[in-house]
Amino acid sequence: MQQNSLTVDGARFWSTIDASAELGKGPRGGLRRLALDESDGEMRRLFIRWCEEAGAKVSVDRLGNIFARREGAEDLPPVLIGSHLDTQASGGRFDGIVGVLAGLEVLRSLEDRGIETRRPIEVVDWTNEEGARFQPPMLCSAVFAGKVSEDWALARTDDAGVTLAEALAGVGFAGSAPVGGREIDSYFELHIEQGPALAAEGLPVGLVVGSYASMGMRIEITGDTGHAGPTPMAERKDAIFGASLIAVGVNEMGRRFAPEGKATAPRIEAWPNKPGIISERATLYVDFRHPEPEATQAMAREVEVLVAEAASKAQVEVEIAERWEFGGVDFSAELLTLLREQAGELGIGTLDLLSQAGHDAYNMALIAPTALVFTPCDGGLSHNERENTRLEDQLPGINLLLNAVVGRANR
Repeated sequence: MQQNSLTVDGARFWSTIDASAELGKGPRGGLRRLALDESDGEMRRLFIRWCEEAGAKVSVDRLGNIFARREGAEDLPPVLIGSHLDTQASGGRFDGIVGVLAGLEVLRSLEDRGIETRRPIEVVDWTNEEGARFQPPMLCSAVFAGKVSEDWALARTDDAGVTLAEALAGVGFAGSAPVGGREIDSYFELHIEQGPALAAEGLPVGLVVGSYASMGMRIEITGDTGHAGPTPMAERKDAIFGASLIAVGVNEMGRRFAPEGKATAPRIEAWPNKPGIISERATLYVDFRHPEPEATQAMAREVEVLVAEAASKAQVEVEIAERWEFGGVDFSAELLTLLREQAGELGIGTLDLLSQAGHDAYNMALIAPTALVFTPCDGGLSHNERENTRLEDQLPGINLLLNAVVGRANR
């Protein structure tokens, strides 16, 4: 490590991880902190307190995205560091949380040393990255990047019919700042890998050069209720059966496109969903992705064929009610060069790889030079309460983030 390199306070960083892990505890030691629920509100308030104690000025926009700004010597577009503090319904302690709290540790480390950067540095917690409560995922960074409208996002509903606007008001995070519409110098995101490549190669840091092209769909199936006993099989209009045909077909499609391609049907809902009766309605969510955008589009066409076949076989009506896409982006060559140079000076080994999961960095790459940095997690396991990593796994990536962000902010 070079003599003048900056390092974070690892023990302090890990204390914030431990404090976060107490808010929204899952039954098996992980986290259940859905966007804008009570525990997410608690975590947000704690994060704001930490940021203000580090000398940052905090603002909240109309979608609840939190920005903690450390001013620079000049009034220039800021360097952003971001990720998310919400989790899946059965999520781990680290996921996007490491990235937000690493950003906080960058601010604290600069404050400790009295270092003034030329450009401002802002740390952002994006609302509803996971999409576990409001679909689609990465919803509010998508608005910030101009990908979807603010009104559309505010009208999204959760399973109980609560809109995003109502949830924001309920937890006290319906902010007043405008969403996006301002110049950003660059964006950095640090995240656990959610894959096994770093561990397999024995390297501490992944530099993400690009991302899988991913697509999701909400499919609505409409049939008719009937008695599960006397209704003749030939006359049944079974929505669950139609949805199941598509779900099985999507899984088989994923196996055909493997190992690079992935496909799953992560959720199915039905009504009345009771014993003894044929379901009239079903909603199916499907998710598929591939490193080649053309392959992802080919998978989409296969789903459309599955929809038509299921409608015919189950004698139901099937509609692809919503589609969303993310990924398929290349990350900034300029920032990758900066990260490689800094890693070399710090003596940190790196691995170039693709991101298979979704990240807010995908949306930010549409409007500013963007870099995504991965750190190891045990076995690549994520979106699971057993998700695990250690301080020593995270420190190389966080120290690289600190030095690269300072380098960029002083350009």
